[in-house]
Amino acid sequence: MTQDDPDDRAGLRVALAALAALAVAMGIGRFAFTPILPMMQQDSGLSVSDGGWLASANYLGYLIGALSAVRLPIRPATAIRAGLAVIGLSTLGMALRDGFLLWLLLRTLAGVASAWVLIFVSAWALERLAALGRLGLSGVVYAGVGAGIVVAGTACLIVMSLRGSSSLAWTILGVGSLAAAAIIWPSFGSGTAATRAALMHHEAKLRRADFWRLVICYGAYGFGYIIPGTFLPVMAKEVVADPVLFGWAWPVFGAAAVASTLLAARLGPWLTHRAVWTVSHLVMAAGVVVPLALPGLAGILIAALCVGGTFVVITQVGLQEARAVAGAGARALIAAMTSAFALGQILGPLCVAWLVQATGGFSGALVLAAVLLAVSALALLRGPSGRASV
Repeated sequence: MTQDDPDDRAGLRVALAALAALAVAMGIGRFAFTPILPMMQQDSGLSVSDGGWLASANYLGYLIGALSAVRLPIRPATAIRAGLAVIGLSTLGMALRDGFLLWLLLRTLAGVASAWVLIFVSAWALERLAALGRLGLSGVVYAGVGAGIVVAGTACLIVMSLRGSSSLAWTILGVGSLAAAAIIWPSFGSGTAATRAALMHHEAKLRRADFWRLVICYGAYGFGYIIPGTFLPVMAKEVVADPVLFGWAWPVFGAAAVASTLLAARLGPWLTHRAVWTVSHLVMAAGVVVPLALPGLAGILIAALCVGGTFVVITQVGLQEARAVAGAGARALIAAMTSAFALGQILGPLCVAWLVQATGGFSGALVLAAVLLAVSALALLRGPSGRASV
C-alpha cells in the first residue's frame, strides 16, 4: 500500500477526525477540570472535598452517558455531534457564573457528552479502520486524549503564568472546543442506529465469553487512575508554590499519553492486547505510589509519566480487545466497560474526599488505588486475547 492509496488517505482522515473528537471530549470535556482546579481553589476557595464532588458529578454524567449509549437507538453522527456541542457549551458555561450548584450541573452534562463521544467515536473509527485495513492507525485515534490534555494543560499553564483567572481558562477552552467541533462536524457522516434487540443479542453472546472480566478490570482501572488523574496538580501545588512549575505536571501527563498510544499501536506483532493492558496496570500502580516513596516534585512528575503513559494505552487496547471479543456487538461491550470505568471514577474522588478528611493526606487513597490496579492486572492474565493492533 502506497502513501497515495485511497484507503490509506481515507484511513488517515478517519483517524484524524476521531483524534480531534477525542481531544475535545476527553482532553477538555473530561480532564480540563484537573489543571483548572488549583485556579478554582484560589479564585473561589474550593476545598479538596468540593473538588471531589465536582469531579464525581462529571463521572456520574459519564456513567449516565455510557448507559444511555447502548440503550438509545441513536445515530452515531447525531450522538457525536450533539456530544461535541454540549461539551463546548458546558465548558464555556463554567466561566459565566460563580455558583457551585451550576458547576455541578455543567460538569454532569459534560460527562454525559464525553461518554457519548468516546463510545460512538471508538465504534465508528475502529469499524472504518478495520474495513480499510488500517487498524494500525488506532494509535493516532487514541492519541487524541493525550493531545487534548496537552492543549488544556498548556492553556492553563499560560493562564496561571499570566496570573489569569479560572474563568479565563474555561472561556479559552470552551471557545476552542466549539471551534474544533465546527471543523470536524462534517466528518462523521450519517451512520445508522443499532437496534436495542441486536445489541442485547450480542451482549448475551458476550456474557458467555469474556464479558465480565473485561468490564470489571476496566472498572478497576477507572478507580485506580482517577485519583492521580484528578488530584495530581493539587498534589503538585502542595509541594511547589510557583504555578509555572507545578502547572507542568498536567502537560507532562498528556505528552506521555500521546507518545505511549503511538508506541502501543506498533506492538501488535509481539504483544497481545491483554498483555499490553496487564503491563500498563502494573506500571500505573507503581506510578500511583511513587509520590509516597519519592516526595516532592520529582515524584509527582514520575507519577505523571507512569500514569499518563498508561491510562490512554489501557483505553486503546481495552477497546480494541472489546472489538476482538465482541465483533459486531463491540458497541455494547464498550458501553458496559465505559460504565464500569465511570463507576470506578465516581467512587475514586469520593474515597479521596473521605480519606483526606480522615487522614489529612493522599497516602491511603494512593495505596488503595495501587492495590486494585495490581489485582486487576493478575485477573487479566486469564482468558483469550487478541493482538495489540491488527
